[in-house]
Amino acid sequence: MCCHRVFRVSVFLNTEMTELKPQNESSVQLANRWLDAPFGRALISQETRIVEEAFDGLFGEQCLQLGLWGEVNTFLRFARTQRATCIADWPCADKGPTPAAIGHLHRLPVESDSVDVVFLPHTLDYSDDRSHAILREADRVLTPHGHLVILGFKPGGLWGLRRLIPGAGLPPGSTHLISDRRLSDWLQLLDMRIMGVNRYFFRWPLPGNKGQSSVIWENRGQRFWPELAACYMLTAQKRVFTLTPIKKPWRSRPKVVGSIVEPTTRVSRIRFDRNC
Repeated sequence: MCCHRVFRVSVFLNTEMTELKPQNESSVQLANRWLDAPFGRALISQETRIVEEAFDGLFGEQCLQLGLWGEVNTFLRFARTQRATCIADWPCADKGPTPAAIGHLHRLPVESDSVDVVFLPHTLDYSDDRSHAILREADRVLTPHGHLVILGFKPGGLWGLRRLIPGAGLPPGSTHLISDRRLSDWLQLLDMRIMGVNRYFFRWPLPGNKGQSSVIWENRGQRFWPELAACYMLTAQKRVFTLTPIKKPWRSRPKVVGSIVEPTTRVSRIRFDRNC
């Protein structure tokens, strides 16, 4: 149901996004160029593993990815739902699969309470000042007890030194970083339950670092210094509180309870002493 509605409005949204072409195109090209480098490929390789583990227990009819990070099927191929769809704010530059719809992520053309899993792969890192609006839209389209999976860069840690090292660290364009603790507070205001936070990618953001994967280094980082991680994955669940209406009880009339004291015809004569 949701999938058909997304495809129906995709042509309209393509024409609507022509005004945003110059700015978004440069950001997408720079991010794709960074992901094609050894450092970016190492990050994508690790993120595909953790997303596959996260999607392993999330079932339903529809999985919706908001925003592009890599190719369209980089993460959606691991979805355990019946259908998987991607909506992006700019079309994919490659000749591979394209997003189902192009439009504003803070105004989704999706029916409310129709998506079982919403996935945001570093979408908030490029959202400028519309992070709250994107999260509200994700909450709106999620079904009751649906899941939200978010990938993001940590503003602190080792990668927090990227401004001091020329040519190091985060991909260009990701200037709107949100910490996992702050994001948890925002989601709790939407009555979402935080299922877990996984911090990963313990690599020095140096220009000469090729981003070689090391399982031992990752395990040590998650155990001893998780705050120094470069990225995090946050999983939340939409909570719905059902209200049971309580009818106001009718006021019952007092009832006469009999057979407690037997009636009598005797007259009790009491004599009062006047001198008392």
